[in-house]
Amino acid sequence: MVKRDYYEILDVSRNASETEIKKAYRQQAIKFHPDKNPDDKNAEEKFKEASEAYDVLKDPEKRRIYDQFGHEGLKGTGFTGFHGFDDIFSAFGDVFGDFFGGGPRRGRSGNDLRLDLAVSFEEAVFGTRREVDITKHADCTTCKGTGAKPGHGPKVCGTCRGTGQVIRTQGFFTMSSPCNDCHGAGQVITHPCSACHGEGRVLEKKKVVINIPAGVDEGSRLRLRGEGEAGPQGLPPGDLYVFLHVEAHDFFHRDGTDVYCRLKISFSQAALGADMEVPLIDGKTRVINIPAGTQSGETYRIPGGGVSNLRGHGRGDQIIQLIVETPKHLSKRQKELLHELAEIDGKPVKETLKGFFQKLME
Repeated sequence: MVKRDYYEILDVSRNASETEIKKAYRQQAIKFHPDKNPDDKNAEEKFKEASEAYDVLKDPEKRRIYDQFGHEGLKGTGFTGFHGFDDIFSAFGDVFGDFFGGGPRRGRSGNDLRLDLAVSFEEAVFGTRREVDITKHADCTTCKGTGAKPGHGPKVCGTCRGTGQVIRTQGFFTMSSPCNDCHGAGQVITHPCSACHGEGRVLEKKKVVINIPAGVDEGSRLRLRGEGEAGPQGLPPGDLYVFLHVEAHDFFHRDGTDVYCRLKISFSQAALGADMEVPLIDGKTRVINIPAGTQSGETYRIPGGGVSNLRGHGRGDQIIQLIVETPKHLSKRQKELLHELAEIDGKPVKETLKGFFQKLME
């Protein structure tokens, strides 16, 4: 894929100053940040693109090489483009410090949590509301998540000067690593909070209400924003991901939005036709007409009798498979009637081998 020009991406001229480049990147980062555009993949790609452009243009040596040789020239410098959001926060601590209204960050948020939840077939079809208990790290109420004793805020790390990174330059190569003194936080706590011991977080048990929409299926995933673990030293909390597991039903099974079931009918009902009462997924019943001459395995469809579409486009169907059941135990009178029927049909129950081959030849 052909890469776009870095100056074009940030919408700056080729002789733009470092301040202009930084300002342009900040505007792009705010506009296309994934947290502000959670469902927009295009915004995420533009965010990555802008971050890669800034990584080059903010560095005088990389910018000189790029201006002279373009993208190909950067291949020999160890620069391989965007690697992930954690790289952005370590490399661009100054920009994101301004963006998030605070000092350098080790990550975007606290850890996400996973919850596996079993629901019944009916709950998955019609939706439900569940209240569950989860144990997670939450902001310490004593220090308000800072990790510092009240009245003693965190101080900027003197080793990395608040960047969280120690940068070493050798020739064309620039290498960075987390600061050993602040462990990448960019700040140190000289007076830790006695309640959380400087962590800024404490374990708590919390009730969470989960609204399960109608139409979810096995493996469906729900995202509860901000219900994950609190981030260290004031970072926003992560998210809670709920993975749903749908229990099997004794009578129904589903395929997408369609619901299937099997209905056993007798030979006489199949041959003569009948009106049969069938259970529906909402607990009600409906009388359906089985036409005369129905064969085993044929289906009957009830439009709109299935599961609601999660995207809000109507419901699937209920599909009934008719199974003609052969009786295993017959009374004497039933046997007599069946023999009589076989003779009328011209299809004797006991047929000689000679008769079979004669029909075959004919």
